Amino acid sequence: MDFTFSEEQQAALEAARAAFARVAPDDVPSPALTTGAVADDFDRALWKRLADADLLSLLLDPEHGGAGLDPIALCLVLRESAKVLARVPLLESTAAARTLQAYGSPELKADMLARAGRGEQVLTVAAHGSTGHDPAELAVVARKDTDGTWVLDGIHTAVPWAYNADAVLLPAHTDDTGRAVLALVPRLHEGVVLAEQFSTTGERLAELRLESARLAPHHMIDTEEAWESLRLLLTTGTCALALGLGETVLEMTSTYTGRREQFGHPVATFQAVAVQAADRYIDLRAMEATLWQAAWRISSGAAGALLASADVAVAKIWASEGVRRVVQTAQHLHGGFGADTDYPLHRYHAWAKHLELSLGPAAAHEEALGDLLAAHPLG
Repeated sequence: MDFTFSEEQQAALEAARAAFARVAPDDVPSPALTTGAVADDFDRALWKRLADADLLSLLLDPEHGGAGLDPIALCLVLRESAKVLARVPLLESTAAARTLQAYGSPELKADMLARAGRGEQVLTVAAHGSTGHDPAELAVVARKDTDGTWVLDGIHTAVPWAYNADAVLLPAHTDDTGRAVLALVPRLHEGVVLAEQFSTTGERLAELRLESARLAPHHMIDTEEAWESLRLLLTTGTCALALGLGETVLEMTSTYTGRREQFGHPVATFQAVAVQAADRYIDLRAMEATLWQAAWRISSGAAGALLASADVAVAKIWASEGVRRVVQTAQHLHGGFGADTDYPLHRYHAWAKHLELSLGPAAAHEEALGDLLAAHPLG
């Protein structure tokens, strides 16, 4: 099998490297030094560069001004974005636009997709539900009124970029059959209330409360597989972010231990240091292999949703555990220097913790994977 990336995917990667080249991870205030959010808005200048480089429309079809590429290309770009801790809703907006393209009404496609690809319409996704533990689609109830409009009630927590996005794509469940649906909710809409929350990175999140919010039928996606498709793409993209972050942290650690001397020798030459760094390198290669397997699976649709769910679960296990081990080892090998707020490692550690929490505990994914294999043997 040929595991090399296509010319189009490589082109997206090169464009991403050029767009992120001017981003400095230590330009944003440390969450440890602020009492509120590290910034009121995401990086609009970078967002414009991404739009100009056609990186916001990667997954859109040419008829909507996009490149028609697959989630593998998106993961290549996300990997680069995490290396510099890029403060943009790239994953959320791209994933939402791809979902609208695949399952949305003609009115939504015409209204949203081209503008989202140009960066003029910013989308985000509510994917954590009301607690972060229960299935996200159970957080909101959607019912059809007699006039055909949909009425939504419920709460989604920890919604990223909600204060700066134009609309939020969120899962809900119907009050009659309990099936999962998706709703595209404008941020400035009657019945939508936002309450401020903060992530470990210092970014501003939101608790999104829906109080009898009424939506026209074309703002709803009443197709059950749409939420599963969106969830798998968000998860795989988060694994790509964890990989990019981990690679940069290991590179920082290698550089530091190669220069830091003790007893007249670089500490990188000490066996205890080299073994720990080697273990983290193995973690990253496992994260990379499982990421591309998952991204390929959801890109190709090979063998259906069952294998996609299994591959994404394996990628989540490695990403959740791996990114934590990489940053913890980095902090240990940097010594007290790793806690210096003038040095960017502490920000990478905060972002890694946020990604780990977003992915959820590896033990839960292992249990879910075991249940999946028990119910549907893949051999």
